[in-house]
Amino acid sequence: MSLNLKNMSTETRNQNTMNLDIMTPLEVVTVMNQEDAKVPEAIKPALPNIAQCVTWAIASIEAGGRIIYMGAGTSGRLGVLDAVECPPTFGVAPEVVVGLIAGGEKAFIKAVEGAEDSRELGRQDLVNINLEPRDIVIGIAASGRTPYVLGGLAYAREVGCHTVGISCNPGSAVGAAAELAIEVVPGPECLTGSTRLKSGTCQKLILNMISTATMVGCGKAYQNLMVDVMQTNEKLVVRAQNIVMEATGCDRQTAAEKIGIAGGNAKTAITMILADCGLEEARERLAKAKGHVREAIK
Repeated sequence: MSLNLKNMSTETRNQNTMNLDIMTPLEVVTVMNQEDAKVPEAIKPALPNIAQCVTWAIASIEAGGRIIYMGAGTSGRLGVLDAVECPPTFGVAPEVVVGLIAGGEKAFIKAVEGAEDSRELGRQDLVNINLEPRDIVIGIAASGRTPYVLGGLAYAREVGCHTVGISCNPGSAVGAAAELAIEVVPGPECLTGSTRLKSGTCQKLILNMISTATMVGCGKAYQNLMVDVMQTNEKLVVRAQNIVMEATGCDRQTAAEKIGIAGGNAKTAITMILADCGLEEARERLAKAKGHVREAIK
């Protein structure tokens, strides 16, 4: 692929920071803050496409499929970060949301030279995890031209998956290669070409939306409470109790008791209390409601 970076928004120079090298620390952080404030506004026009991505992702999860993020460098790291946060936050298995980064896990902490330039590597990484049509593949590339991502999206379309391309340049190759393009243009970086800045913030916000809205749609929240949170340390044990208390109005002793009966599952404990039922009935109600507490307690 021919490289023509100078016309990309992510590579152009920011006229507000031409004197960045002689600014005081306060001036640097102030102008960065001003630039960062533009990111949420830049995302607004893309909200319908983000919502469409969420709709597909919910369908994938409900069909037993996976959300698969693909990216290189900062984009890949952001996908991996979002993926690894899903099990503790939403109680899903680690294989439900997968983050692939060009060069493999070692590339998370140290760049792997040339990995992002291989379309074949993107394809092979999906082959290696046995990509299926019920999965959704979300390619992430600030530039919108990363070969690793393009190779992955091409293979995913061959398999029959829904595909989404997230980029920070309009009319991107990644957007064109995917079934759905999420193209958000936050503008030139404070430090020219450093897409870990506004572009990275933009991608992080979009991934937050995709994973959170998808999991909410799959019944992983009651009201705005993380009812499937995993209790892997003392803080999270207390958080689970607090969630049950907030959802039901019970005291801490009752919350702890019901969570214990429910085998550590806060959602089941909440259903037991609000539906005034035993463990087996609560589980049956939740299964019938596909995990949605509001439906389970009717």
